[in-house]
Amino acid sequence: MRKILILLAIAGICQTAAAQKFGFIDTDFILGKMPEAKKAQSELESSSTKWEQEIQARAIEIDKMEQDYRAEEVLLTDAMRQERRTAIDTRKKEAMDYNKKVYGPEGLMYLKKKELMSPIRDKIYEASLKVARERKLDFIFDKASDLIMIYADPRHDYSDYVLDILGLGEKEDAAKKK
Repeated sequence: MRKILILLAIAGICQTAAAQKFGFIDTDFILGKMPEAKKAQSELESSSTKWEQEIQARAIEIDKMEQDYRAEEVLLTDAMRQERRTAIDTRKKEAMDYNKKVYGPEGLMYLKKKELMSPIRDKIYEASLKVARERKLDFIFDKASDLIMIYADPRHDYSDYVLDILGLGEKEDAAKKK
């Protein structure tokens, strides 16, 4: 009797799993079609370039300080040498701290990317929910995320539907060309 109950439970689970509908989207593909994502990427690159220039300027300043120190080292007293070395070490530490501040795990670059991309990702999420409801999907996976998808049948790719809801689909492109 117990074996029969277990078999019935397994059969019920299998039947439930078979009735579920799955789909996937490719957020990299969708982001590539979104003008606001391109604008955000451009702004992020601009900020990154500015920060990189500041970091390089600090490195050049430190290199100059070290060259000046080496050139004048023989003329300096012990106290002056110690003072210069301390100044150089302080500048190096400040440069490393700034680099961490910009490119660290919770740095300015991360925060800027989060600030720019969060509204865009929210739009994609809302459009995905709408597609899931319209298409009666139980799950939607993101092919572009860390989820490993060995194979995905293109007929289950709902990225175009998400683009349509966002107003960026082929229908919109065709209408613009006319």
